[in-house]
Amino acid sequence: MIRSPASPLRWRSRNEGGLARPPATVLAALTLITLLALLIAAMSGSIGLSPKVLLGDWPSPLAWQVWWQLRLPRLVLAALVGAMLAGSGAAMQGLFRNPLADPTLLGLASGAGLAVALWVVLLEGAAGTLGLYGQFLAGFLGALGVCVLVFALGERQRDQEALFTLLLAGLAINTLAGALGGVLAFIASDEQLRQLSLWGMGSLSHALWSAALGALIGIPPALWWLLRSAPGLDLLQLGELTAHGAGLDAPRLKRRVVLATALGVGLCVALAGIIGFLGLLVPHCLRLWLGPGHRLLLPASMLSGALLLIVADTLARTLASPAEIPVGLITSLLGGPYFLWLLLKRRMPC
Repeated sequence: MIRSPASPLRWRSRNEGGLARPPATVLAALTLITLLALLIAAMSGSIGLSPKVLLGDWPSPLAWQVWWQLRLPRLVLAALVGAMLAGSGAAMQGLFRNPLADPTLLGLASGAGLAVALWVVLLEGAAGTLGLYGQFLAGFLGALGVCVLVFALGERQRDQEALFTLLLAGLAINTLAGALGGVLAFIASDEQLRQLSLWGMGSLSHALWSAALGALIGIPPALWWLLRSAPGLDLLQLGELTAHGAGLDAPRLKRRVVLATALGVGLCVALAGIIGFLGLLVPHCLRLWLGPGHRLLLPASMLSGALLLIVADTLARTLASPAEIPVGLITSLLGGPYFLWLLLKRRMPC
């Protein structure tokens, strides 16, 4: 078993001011806040549900149907997708040793989205009983292919060129995927075009138990693989040669993170569409607050990602009720300005 060198980050997180925060306290607080957000989200919507209803005091069959068939699978899906996107963003930032790496900027989401669009437009009608599971597989393969490509490009560059290479590769992949997606939209039927349009903006509006069960089967193993990679990611920050001297099998670690990210992000895109900036915004803010130690950063990112997507989806359902705003628009409105501020901050003189 690989152990990271003794460090205060193993036991306590520190911000720039040097204040110590016990990891157990941080994770307990995030868990409680996430549970509170789940409760508020369960009660909010076009049809309000009281805490008594949620505890089993059903005043009508309609309340039961709203809770069991609509609210609960949607909350499950929002929590899992948010945790996966933020957790994979934190893991990729550690793997590439770059704070701007995330599944959206690097093109993973676009690659998965293009594969799912290909499935919907060209293969869904001929796939017979595969249905939603074929969409899962397409998303996984699309994300995996892009992840391997970007990783190979990053490996060929020097450290000082890594940021430019990653952003350029992500821009190229996003542009190419957008162009091919436009071709698919041109040949799609009206029903397929509407499906692709809503799905491309990111939405949980079609979350049913079939989708939630698919997420429950595929996403937790990916999250577990990422959590198991935390000690190795900490060692990798010291450089591959140093990490190898400490006993880290770097190629095995990279394969684990790449496969877990591709599986999780592919499933998220297949189930909820492209939800932008969640994988960049959450882990980057937490890294500034908690420090770079992945033993704390990874679980904290997963909890915070679940919290942010639950809140964003609740706003999407309630702000324009009875209509619904695509949740991807809300996360992009949060992440876009933050990303611009981040780039401007990098250009400011010290």
